[in-house]
Amino acid sequence: MRALWAERAYLHLWAARVLGTSAQQMLLVALGWQMYELTASAWDLGLLGLLQFVPAMLLALPAGQTVDRRHRARLLAATLAVQALLALLLGAAHAGGWIDRRLLLGAAVVLGAVRAFQMPAQQALTPALVPPRLLARALAFSSIGLQSAIIAGPAVGGFAYLAGATVAYALAGALFVAGTAFALAIRHEHDTPTHPATFDSLTAGLRFVWQRPLVLGATTLDLFAVLMGSVAALLPVFAKDVLHTGAWGLGLLRAAPAVGALAMALVITRWPVRRRAGPLLMAGVGVYGVATLGFALSTALWLSLATLALAGAADMISIVVRQSLVQLETPDPMRGRVSAVNSLFIGASNQLGEFRAGAAAALVGAPAAAAAGALATLLVVAAWWRLFPALATRDRLVDHRPPEPREPSPTSR
Repeated sequence: MRALWAERAYLHLWAARVLGTSAQQMLLVALGWQMYELTASAWDLGLLGLLQFVPAMLLALPAGQTVDRRHRARLLAATLAVQALLALLLGAAHAGGWIDRRLLLGAAVVLGAVRAFQMPAQQALTPALVPPRLLARALAFSSIGLQSAIIAGPAVGGFAYLAGATVAYALAGALFVAGTAFALAIRHEHDTPTHPATFDSLTAGLRFVWQRPLVLGATTLDLFAVLMGSVAALLPVFAKDVLHTGAWGLGLLRAAPAVGALAMALVITRWPVRRRAGPLLMAGVGVYGVATLGFALSTALWLSLATLALAGAADMISIVVRQSLVQLETPDPMRGRVSAVNSLFIGASNQLGEFRAGAAAALVGAPAAAAAGALATLLVVAAWWRLFPALATRDRLVDHRPPEPREPSPTSR
């Protein structure tokens, strides 16, 4: 752990991600609660997720190529700065009395577009700042900060909302500004590619993932498991209509998965994953499905918090194993594009999963929609165990490294 603390650039990245994640969580709590107050519609909560996903999907490949061709730290800083401006705009809109459903949906579009660049930039920075032997531990250590932010962000955001939406938006904006400052302080080597950007290089990340079954299996497992099992969009419904609590209760529900994830991240940092990586990945996703089913059936706040915490702990296992495998199997010149594909899958699972949950809840109710999604997650685990045996039986994280593909030069095409 001393080696990680010795890397000043890594610590700046860690601080920027923690501050940015805290601010994002506050912003999402305020957006979700305000939307449900304005419209009382589960469909509109789902739309917030869908409208974050669509621009992220459209921009994923250009964003990945941009990350591989530009200074990653400055790009990360720019994404945090844009979100700071958005948070302050929403605060001003609420204070002025002109905030409405259309503005909230528009904010979701901006968040999706910006995060299309933010996620691959910060994912590609970590392996550039720490040696491969420390990557799994660095990812777990990063997760400690991120999960702490996911715990504190929604809880603080929920309580700040009690003082008014403007206060919650302003606090989020201030944290985004601080995160921008830390991102600008990151120093790392950056070699600008000499070859021009082409359609071939634009789609290289997709081809890389498709041609490696282990990477494809790891990324798509998360995609379909969370796409089916996500309940994040339904938390305002559960908080208000099932558990009969307020914005503070919503903040606790959003923070609960991070409590479990933080506890598991501390365990993995102390005892990193060395063997049976594939079975641990599969087991983590399976427990996530079981815990989500427990949440769907719960009518008590304490039990709902406990099941969400268990889901978060299980998800942390899959996150560390999956991200370590993807980063270790990818050469640095392609990490931006491969991270963009991975981010697209994460976005699809999160934002598209929120839309699926919201649409299903509008038809059959929130508890039934959540239960059906949890069962579908368990079916995904069973299917992926058969479809990707190399992933399911993978033992060590650092097993073999494929030869690094070279970027084609203009004369070689």
